[in-house]
Amino acid sequence: MQDFVNRLWYPKADAHIGYRGIKWLLTPLSLLFWCVSTLRRLLFKLNVKAAVSLPVPVVVVGNITVGGSGKTPTVIYLIELLRAQGLKPGVVSRGYGVKFDGVKIVEPHLGADSVGDEPAMIVARTQVPMVIGSDRVSAAQCLIERYDIDIIISDDGLQHYKMARDIELLILDGERRFGNELLLPAGPLRELTGRQKTVDFTIVNGEAKEGEFQMTLEPTRFIPVSPHSELAFQPIEPVVAIAGIGNPERFFTTLAQSGVEVIKTKAFEDHQKFSLAQITQVTGNSPVLMTEKDAVKCRDFAKENWWYLTVDAKLAENFDQRLMDKVRQVIAVK
Repeated sequence: MQDFVNRLWYPKADAHIGYRGIKWLLTPLSLLFWCVSTLRRLLFKLNVKAAVSLPVPVVVVGNITVGGSGKTPTVIYLIELLRAQGLKPGVVSRGYGVKFDGVKIVEPHLGADSVGDEPAMIVARTQVPMVIGSDRVSAAQCLIERYDIDIIISDDGLQHYKMARDIELLILDGERRFGNELLLPAGPLRELTGRQKTVDFTIVNGEAKEGEFQMTLEPTRFIPVSPHSELAFQPIEPVVAIAGIGNPERFFTTLAQSGVEVIKTKAFEDHQKFSLAQITQVTGNSPVLMTEKDAVKCRDFAKENWWYLTVDAKLAENFDQRLMDKVRQVIAVK
């Protein structure tokens, strides 16, 4: 399904005519989506629906396309940047793919099946205070009440207008950008491309254009997926690579550029839930490499010869300075 959707939303010059026909068949539904989403945003803009302002600055990290663009590495980058500047960040998120009532604190021992893969990954990497919930205002209020924090990062919260925000960061995939520039379901857009003009910063995972900030994801370490394994990864050993992320080809390309000999790749659906049988059916007894986001879902059953690759976001220093200037302005007002 994900391969079909990618061909529809991110067409190449030689795209099959059938995909174009399906795109136009879905266009009336995209028009309906536009009507509903535009009305919703207008109600908040006219104060018919009230956006809730919080006593601490709120930095929203999001996108206007469906799928992976680099939001999670950006969130981790911001956590480390804000801490380096003496601030105490907390994070709120939806917790994709898990069901619960109210809000839930993301404890380090909780697995992806309890809190979602991205929250589990963020907390495992940073130990940041984090609360998830479909109502981000309630999640943020819980965060403020329970923890000593002075700034909130809202992960994938660009369209959650109920929570007022002070700074908006739009994350774009530099290769895919806006795809066919159509709204869901005919295209990948959650909002029209003009939304880019209203955000404070556009960060591009790849090649940036004028007025945008370029981000690169730099590979850092190969770490055993199993917490009980101390087996070091040997780059000369052929491996099978798997990825259940929004753009798995980016991960496979990163491995190839790192000099790893990949004998087989397998792309799964984004947020795929894994089992030992499912993975070994693809990989057999071969060494396996996966993303950090996938690794948090495999820790309990991982084999000794499974590793994940950590990547760190890198942005230009002028972004750091510009963002911190904006943050200090918001703090002064609040």
